[in-house]
Amino acid sequence: MTALAQDISKLTDRYQTTVPSGVRKQLKLGKGDQIRYCTEPSGRVYIEPVRAEENDPALGAFLDFIEADIKAHPARLQAFDGALYDRLKSFVGDIDVDLDAPLSPEDE
Repeated sequence: MTALAQDISKLTDRYQTTVPSGVRKQLKLGKGDQIRYCTEPSGRVYIEPVRAEENDPALGAFLDFIEADIKAHPARLQAFDGALYDRLKSFVGDIDVDLDAPLSPEDE
């Protein structure tokens, strides 16, 4: 049986704590990152990182819907063929999109 890593932190007067470096490294956390606390009825608590893509409730709901549909109807999955790619590309032409660029004020 593998031994669990253990780290200890202390609560301040304002109930704040520092996440121990071993935990930060394990979860690949950086300054400003968010963590989620998951509590079991037994009192055991897990923490996990909240990744940027999880902050969008619409995206999360959509991905949950897709996951449920795939589980319910796995036979509906199909390979993405070249004809569909060409058809989709014809809709956007040669438009370059930088998904990391900030939106302009009129797009927000």
